[in-house]
Amino acid sequence: MLGLSALRVKREGRVSKYIKEKIAGGEVLHFTLIDPAKLANPESLESTAEKVVAAGTDAFMIGGSLGVSERDVDEVASRLKKFGLPVIAFPGNVNGLSRNVDAVLFMSLLNSEDLYYVIGAQVAGAVVVARYGLEVLPTGYIIVGYGGTAGFVGKARPIPYEKHDVVLAYSLAAYMMGMNYIYLEAGSGAPQPVHRDSVRLVKSTLPEAVLIVGGGIRTPEVAAEIARAGADVIVTGNIVEDNLEKAVEIVKSVKSIRRQR
Repeated sequence: MLGLSALRVKREGRVSKYIKEKIAGGEVLHFTLIDPAKLANPESLESTAEKVVAAGTDAFMIGGSLGVSERDVDEVASRLKKFGLPVIAFPGNVNGLSRNVDAVLFMSLLNSEDLYYVIGAQVAGAVVVARYGLEVLPTGYIIVGYGGTAGFVGKARPIPYEKHDVVLAYSLAAYMMGMNYIYLEAGSGAPQPVHRDSVRLVKSTLPEAVLIVGGGIRTPEVAAEIARAGADVIVTGNIVEDNLEKAVEIVKSVKSIRRQR
């Protein structure tokens, strides 16, 4: 037996409330993605975190597609907690979970050709998440265009950048299945981000969903364009590792945008 009486499912908790209140107040959020496998050393993490927090990032995500263990996530989460922002697991697999995070993007990679990434990993991870008592953010994860390592490892069939109607169809399916968070992912190191027309179409059709967009966002101008197209959350990861000064500019650009509600 799994000790079912000790399991707890937490939805609509503190992190969800934090995100939705900011969106309702007209803010566009920025999440800083930290990949533990790419950290030069733990000390550099705190220096980086200080700079993006000062710039206005709203939360940290921890995750990666290769070389990440639960121990890695534990350590990174513990160090990031000191900054007082939500720390959210962005697991590429079950080993990307940690009892030290505040919440987890509980994702289904909807356009994977391998059922393991659509539902198998979720079944394996659900018991762990419930045992740890983590808040869950139900997320439809959709790989677009380049796809990067996440798309390759997850055996996704990436949706071509220009197929806006297909991106919308997957997003609709996710929302209809109860996934209140829609994550459009171009992949780490993508040569270009998710097309703004896809972002605009999804948000206009699903205004109540929390629309997250990441991958290929390398300049403040591009980040601002995607935010204005309708993204509720902009995620940057690689640029934080490659050019921290530029990453700080992106955060400030995103946080300068206000919406009428």
